[in-house]
Amino acid sequence: MTKTRRAARTAHTSARTHRVLLAAQLGNSVGDGAFYVTSALYFSRVVGLSAAQIGAGLAVAWGIGSIAGVPLGHLADRRGPRRSAVLLALATSVAVASFLLIRSFVPFLLAAAVYATAQSGLAAARQALLAGLVEPGARVGTLARLQATLNAGLAVGAALGGLALSSGTRTAYFAVFALDALGFLVCALLLRGLPALPGTPAVPGEGPRLVVLRDRPYAVLTLLNALLLLRLPLLSLVLPLWIVGRTAAPGWTASALFVLNTGAVMLFQVRAARSVTGLPEATRVVGRSGLLMLASCAVFALTAAGLGPWPTVAFLVLGAVLQVVAEMWHSAGSWQIGLALAPADRIGQYQGFYGTGVPVARTLGPLLVTTLLIGWGVAGWLVLGGIFLAAGLATGPAVRWAERARSRAAAPVAGEPVKAY
Repeated sequence: MTKTRRAARTAHTSARTHRVLLAAQLGNSVGDGAFYVTSALYFSRVVGLSAAQIGAGLAVAWGIGSIAGVPLGHLADRRGPRRSAVLLALATSVAVASFLLIRSFVPFLLAAAVYATAQSGLAAARQALLAGLVEPGARVGTLARLQATLNAGLAVGAALGGLALSSGTRTAYFAVFALDALGFLVCALLLRGLPALPGTPAVPGEGPRLVVLRDRPYAVLTLLNALLLLRLPLLSLVLPLWIVGRTAAPGWTASALFVLNTGAVMLFQVRAARSVTGLPEATRVVGRSGLLMLASCAVFALTAAGLGPWPTVAFLVLGAVLQVVAEMWHSAGSWQIGLALAPADRIGQYQGFYGTGVPVARTLGPLLVTTLLIGWGVAGWLVLGGIFLAAGLATGPAVRWAERARSRAAAPVAGEPVKAY
């Protein structure tokens, strides 16, 4: 086979891989969008759980899921990421379907724990699969397209969930959960069509299996990433409460800001990621994202100044624009950092650990952020902005620390123990 034919065949395989990854992302994100907007009311009105039970159950479930992400990522490294991703997508589908059968708190807690565990493991396995199928220079661009596709799917799913909410019937809720379960089943079938990647067998005497837990620079980067992810509860939880309780803006502004955020990520995430081609660029955009989040928080704080409805709306839109630009920069930079600093044979467990920032931000973030912003008001916004700025600026030194640690720890040969960083 000539070089030209080989190159053409490689390009065709790469294009097909991208299409399958995007289709799999779209398949489960539509169902997830519908699930997110209806699940709380389903568990309350259909299952009969109290708000306290739902909140506590989900917090415990996501806590279990965040812990399980590392060993499941390690399993993906050992058994092969495609096989693991397919099995975990199937497990997620079964967990969602099981919600249709529960009628009390304990089964809800068990099903939610399986759901969160499978989701956390699936995220790590998919990252390892992408890293094995996509060239390093194209990974951030591919992840940006996946993020844009995710937002598009969530938007479509949220619209479908809205129809179920307007109906309010048990059948409508059941249809939403069935759609989400079907979406993960489709995701599993699509991922199964990708090329199989071999796992990395264990080497006798190689040292601790979960070496990421001893990698101090990577742990610091994971913590900083989790702090930057405290932006997650802002649009969905805090801003609606802030707008209604502290500003003169109409209540529908919160919904408009959510649509603005989702649409901007769909349209511009790929463009925002183009400049991130290595760790230096990644650290710069993460630092800028922290600075921009500080500016966004300051603008949101101004909306409590009694400016009148329409000037307040204008400031809220400005704050939301600054936030979504910061979000896109942070996403692109964090993808590059999380993948580039993970050893090639341990991407699953490293991504499982790095990905704990999302469930931590979603479980602990609402309590922290609402305490700061709703309890402290304007001062809380400035404190939160300072946290974002500090985390963004600290990312650069932490990345350089991780690079120095890796340069000192030479790659071990077979039979040598893996060195902790």
